[in-house]
Amino acid sequence: MKRIVILVSGDGSNFQAILNSCKKKEIFGRIVAVVSDNCQAFAIERARVAHISTHVLVPAPLHKEEHIFNQELMQVVDLYSPDLVILAGYMRILNADIVASYSGRILNIHPSLLPKYPGLYTHRKAIQNSDAQHGASVHFVTDKIDEGPVIVQARVPVFHNDSEYTLSMRVKEQEHSIYPLAVKWFTEGRLKMHNNAAWLDGYRLPQSGYIDVIERSL
Repeated sequence: MKRIVILVSGDGSNFQAILNSCKKKEIFGRIVAVVSDNCQAFAIERARVAHISTHVLVPAPLHKEEHIFNQELMQVVDLYSPDLVILAGYMRILNADIVASYSGRILNIHPSLLPKYPGLYTHRKAIQNSDAQHGASVHFVTDKIDEGPVIVQARVPVFHNDSEYTLSMRVKEQEHSIYPLAVKWFTEGRLKMHNNAAWLDGYRLPQSGYIDVIERSL
């Protein structure tokens, strides 16, 4: 059983989706800890209900204290000796030391079809640019923000009357499918990062990842 640590900042719906898959034995792993930078994150309550160890590390307001926060975060993560670190709505950038220490063992999900729209406000950008499709990408985390090798993507249509909220909900539904899938592959030993590329079952995945799912329902 692979040991999994999840970093969260908010509601934790992707954490819940992964937890549900673990409970169903679809993922060959166990979530051993949940760490948050937000003491009011609902994800913490989800973890406590599931009897998972929780840690809340709130960064100091001064920028000069950032290195202290990063040291504390790494100490907490190291405490659990994880095989995999998952970012599930974690809104802070991991520093270089953590990324290097867990290279090839950190996954993130981003609400866009990477490499399109790295960063914030992805749903807004998709609507403003009249995109026909939008979606989400699971990728390995590297020292370049939202530029790690893509593992799997899901695409959804963008409708003419979409708001940021309606589009985000359609994307979120797909996130709850593809994130547990990528975690499953990793815990089975099928998924690896090598030469800055994602590999599944010994085959190098294309830039857009393994799956191109289109959600057709309204």
